[in-house]
Amino acid sequence: MRDEAVIEIVRRHAVPLDLETAAQRLLDAIDSNASLVLIGEATHGTHEFYRIRADLTWALIQRRGFEVIAVEADWPDAYRANRWVRLLGDDDTAEAALADFTRFPRWMWRNRDVVRFLRWLRAENAERPVDARVGFYGLDLYSLHRSIARVIEYLDKVDPGAAQRARRGYACFDIFGEDVQLYGYAASLNLERSCEDEVIQQLVELRRRAAEYASRDGRIAADEYFVAEQNARVVRNAETYYRAMFRGGAESWNVRDRHMMKTLEALLAHAGRSSQPARAVVWAHNSHLGDARATSMADIGELNLGELARQRFGTSCVAIGMTTHDGDVTAAHEWDEPAALRSVRPSLAGSYERLFHETGLPSFLLRLSTPELASVLAGPRPERAIGVIYRPETERASHYFSARLPKQFDLVVHVDRTRALEPLEKWSRHEIDLPETYPTGV
Repeated sequence: MRDEAVIEIVRRHAVPLDLETAAQRLLDAIDSNASLVLIGEATHGTHEFYRIRADLTWALIQRRGFEVIAVEADWPDAYRANRWVRLLGDDDTAEAALADFTRFPRWMWRNRDVVRFLRWLRAENAERPVDARVGFYGLDLYSLHRSIARVIEYLDKVDPGAAQRARRGYACFDIFGEDVQLYGYAASLNLERSCEDEVIQQLVELRRRAAEYASRDGRIAADEYFVAEQNARVVRNAETYYRAMFRGGAESWNVRDRHMMKTLEALLAHAGRSSQPARAVVWAHNSHLGDARATSMADIGELNLGELARQRFGTSCVAIGMTTHDGDVTAAHEWDEPAALRSVRPSLAGSYERLFHETGLPSFLLRLSTPELASVLAGPRPERAIGVIYRPETERASHYFSARLPKQFDLVVHVDRTRALEPLEKWSRHEIDLPETYPTGV
């Protein structure tokens, strides 16, 4: 079928929306039995994506009883924000609660849209009993050293002897300082002994004492143990990830997304009640939440969280993607550069984004399960992905992949022209972050 005919079909099925109506339109399109809603984004630096995602999450919390928000962020950094929104932390403001987000890419979470959302969530939680407050958690695994510190802090309080054993085990990383990539390089090439045995042993020991630690002071002790175990899991999987980075292939990506899935399952189990399973919203890039089996990721052996979630939760899992044609984005050009306001090139001819642009609609929602839409959008077609790095001069090679959109997502939101989100810190060449998410950028 010619693209002109496809464009007319898309236009006919498109549900027009704007920032004020997007959440309600999306909520109406999500089955009431859904217990897991994955909300993707085509870039890590677009205001409209963050705003729509936040507004839909508010609606799911208030009207559908969702109580877990799991995001593409490191566990200990997000947990400080979690304590603030649940009225447990010592920080005075949302900005202060985001202070642990110090590594590249800071703007993903230290920005005005996230501050707005956290303020709302804290106000919502203030009206709820302690055990019914909504949590904000990180799914990622880059925080090896920070998670080590959190495990030891916990053990210092509950079992000083175990804390000393943990210090000795984790000291395996000390010769590399804070440079986890240097560790991964040396260990993967057998230039230095890996720390794999030590991190596994620490996680096993923590789990062996789980019942004892978690029962010391009721729910508070159980929560504190849960947080410590997740930090120990981060250390174990981060060690694997950094070794895998330098072996090439799909292994490091798969380690990361499997870790995200295990963390999500642990959160749902911890937050669930006997009478009702927990409901969660997940925030991450499209490349993590759209089913990898419907993209060229599968051709190189990569899986992702969206694929694993569909396999685990079936039709109770709803995946939402977001796309744009052009505008501005907050992104870096190189790993050793800070974020900048960058122009997004118009989408490539033949891509899903260009197809949606040609409808002439400024923004809209598509239900991809609609048979006619599923047929005409079956693809494969190019789809754009901008992570924390944007290189427009090599855009086709750097930022496009092949996808079959109706099998990748259940719903898609297209905002034709978008603008960059506003970081809390002004863009400055004197504020260079560490390249913690190399090599994927999403």
